Amino acid sequence: MPRPVRKRTIYQKPDCTFFTAEEAGKKTVQLTLDELEALRLMDEVGLDQKECALRMHVGRSTFQNILNEARKKAAGALVHGWNIALYGGQVEVSDDAELGCCRFALRTLERIGGISQREEKTMKLAVTYDPKNGEIFQHFGRTEYFKIYDLADGKVQKAEVHSTQGQGHGALAGVLQQLGIDGVICGGIGGGAQEGLKKAGIAFYGGCSGQADQAVEDFLADKLQYQEDIQCDHHGEHHHHEECHH
Repeated sequence: MPRPVRKRTIYQKPDCTFFTAEEAGKKTVQLTLDELEALRLMDEVGLDQKECALRMHVGRSTFQNILNEARKKAAGALVHGWNIALYGGQVEVSDDAELGCCRFALRTLERIGGISQREEKTMKLAVTYDPKNGEIFQHFGRTEYFKIYDLADGKVQKAEVHSTQGQGHGALAGVLQQLGIDGVICGGIGGGAQEGLKKAGIAFYGGCSGQADQAVEDFLADKLQYQEDIQCDHHGEHHHHEECHH
């Protein structure tokens, strides 16, 4: 049985949902709302692939597939004079007015490197951390430590270990938000925690394992292997006596 598609975040619905060709009887092509959002972010707003993927809460390869399909449909409609209907898709609409405008908030763009004029591009990345072996801790909701990396110009400028002070599960999104974190690398992560990170505007890269430092190096090199649809499937967000195994 195929896995369900994770919903893609969009920030506004179209003002017009149907475009009619001059010639009656032409076929109608459906452009889904996530495909429209991909076109808007890349081709109207002018963000790069990384920024677009972060905003829609999908991986870069997934975003590129969505964009390619949208461009193919739009090109076919323009060339052949087809009708265009805008509806459907596995989407959720964000009510974040700041991110829903035509540009990212200035702070967000600066921190993820979206302003090309800035010489120094910075980002704060957290990793669920096991200080006993330096590896990625495998259950987001039970992690006792985060290792925080200050990134600038493609390099790690500083790394510090922060205790969660006994907080877990849903409270961790708030901990990361207070630390000014832009993204988090982790192992297993449940749906509730994912929603908390989304609401806090924090990107997450789940299903990762191995040394924390190496994962960050892979992230900087755009080689980090993570699972877009990761879940802690065998227990709920509030269970505290089992580990997540992948």
